[in-house]
Amino acid sequence: MAFVIVMVMPLALLEKSLNKRVTLLLKDNRMLEGRLVGYDEFMNMVLEDTEERKAEQTRKIGSVILRGNNVVSISP
Repeated sequence: MAFVIVMVMPLALLEKSLNKRVTLLLKDNRMLEGRLVGYDEFMNMVLEDTEERKAEQTRKIGSVILRGNNVVSISP
């Protein structure tokens, strides 16, 4: 059995995910889930209707402007 790993360019993924829900893993192990409404070439992002998950806690934080260098992974 062979496994295939597909690498997607981050900006292409952001383009496809615009106005959809995404989940982000941050460097400090927090997870943010929200609707991606904007981004730039540095992968800075704007999320709306955002929820933050840390350990067993979830809280609504609304609109977020996030620096791209804080993001470890992006899941559409």
